[in-house]
Amino acid sequence: MILRALRETNAKDYASEIIERVERSFRPDAVLQLIGKRTVFVAAIDGRVVGTASLDGNVVRTVFVSPDVQGQGIGKRLMATVERTARERNISTLAVPSSISAETFYAQLGFKAVRDSYHGDERTIIMERSLQDRP
Repeated sequence: MILRALRETNAKDYASEIIERVERSFRPDAVLQLIGKRTVFVAAIDGRVVGTASLDGNVVRTVFVSPDVQGQGIGKRLMATVERTARERNISTLAVPSSISAETFYAQLGFKAVRDSYHGDERTIIMERSLQDRP
């Protein structure tokens, strides 16, 4: 699911070499290691995983929604769960390293771009949102 979402959602904004490099970070063994280090949230429909998000300290990571269910509010609900968990942990600001493809999604949730980050030719937009301005 993650790899399909990565390929199909980001293909218009990133070269295939960049997508292939990022895909290597989501091999099954790599995902198992991430689960041990982060708080991971999963969305499922009829027992099928259709979305993921994780919280790593105050950083939101691995937000993916299967392309066939995008636009149905799954990503928004996952982010609400991440935010609720962050508030319970007294985290005052969330950060997210956003792909170009997801920048609008995060902006609609109140995140603001603060800087660009580059891993080789891969551009990531670092976005932040204060949790102190909303209940």
